[in-house]
Amino acid sequence: MPIGIHKFEYHLGQEFFTNKESSDIHDANLTVDLSVNHKSDIYDLTFNIKGEITLLCDRCLDEMQQPVDVEYHIVVKYGDEYCDESDEVLEIPENENYFNVADLIFDTVSLEIPIMHVHPDGECNEAMNEMLMKHQAGGDADIESDEESIDPRWAKLKELSENN
Repeated sequence: MPIGIHKFEYHLGQEFFTNKESSDIHDANLTVDLSVNHKSDIYDLTFNIKGEITLLCDRCLDEMQQPVDVEYHIVVKYGDEYCDESDEVLEIPENENYFNVADLIFDTVSLEIPIMHVHPDGECNEAMNEMLMKHQAGGDADIESDEESIDPRWAKLKELSENN
């Protein structure tokens, strides 16, 4: 790659995440703008990733859209061997002729997935919400029925612990 700034654009869909064996991302419509500033043996990479990914809602299990708008910056340079101990600098062996950015893109998008992904209030599947409410533990009646069904041996132990 000649010295200077080089621009690349990629479109990522379902096939990209299927090939990466992603279990969380079911579909995608992402645009990746990659800017590479090549200076001697250093490559300064800036990724701008925008679009949407399709996840399953943790509450109702229906598909939901998660917006993605992230910028990621990393410096890639040559070294003796592969070293990714830093979040800001990546070393690749000097004998490498090319560098595949697919893993960096996949990791960047994966980190944008919230720990809990649920629809906004009122947008979950109503039938599934009704099932959840039907089978959800809660209320004083459930607590009382649980106390009635306690093994008598545990009830005696509980009495001992309450007396002390």
